[in-house]
Amino acid sequence: MKNILFISAVGIALLSGCSNNKGEVKNETAAVDTTLRFFGASITQDNAVASSQLTEKMKGKDSLKIKLTGVVEAVCQKKGCWMNLNIGGSEPMKVSFKDYAFFVPKDAAGKTAFIDGVAFKDTISVADLKHYAEDAGKSKEEIEKITQPEINIGFEANGVILKK
Repeated sequence: MKNILFISAVGIALLSGCSNNKGEVKNETAAVDTTLRFFGASITQDNAVASSQLTEKMKGKDSLKIKLTGVVEAVCQKKGCWMNLNIGGSEPMKVSFKDYAFFVPKDAAGKTAFIDGVAFKDTISVADLKHYAEDAGKSKEEIEKITQPEINIGFEANGVILKK
C-alpha cells in the first residue's frame, strides 16, 4: 500500500512537471524612473502644487504644510545645505532641510524639484543673509551691500526629489 501511494505521488509530481504551465514567475516590477534622485524622507510627486502658487496659498497664514514643485535657482556651494526655489516673484524662496539631516547636490540649480514640508513667513537677519551670500560664492563687495533684514517665505523640507 505504501508503494502504491509513493508511486502515485511520484506520478502526480511528474505529470504536473510536464504541463505547459512551468510555474514561471512573472517579473512584474514597476519601471524605475532613473531620472529622479531622492533626498531626506521618502516623498512622492503626487499632488504637488506649482511653487508659483505658494504666495497666494500663504495669504493670511503664518505657515502651511504643503508639497511644491519648482525650479531650483541656487544651492549652497559649500555642501548643499540649502537651496533657493523659484516661487514666481522677484525673490526666490530659501529651502532648508529638516534637522540639517540631508543635503542636495551642489549642481542642482536649474533642475526641477519636488519638496514636501512647511512653508512659513520668515525674517532673515543681516548676519544670515551675509552667510547665505558667502555660501553662494558672492563677492566681498556684494556681501558688504547687505544692510537690511528680509521678510519673505521660507521652507523647511523633510524630503526632496530632484529631476535630473
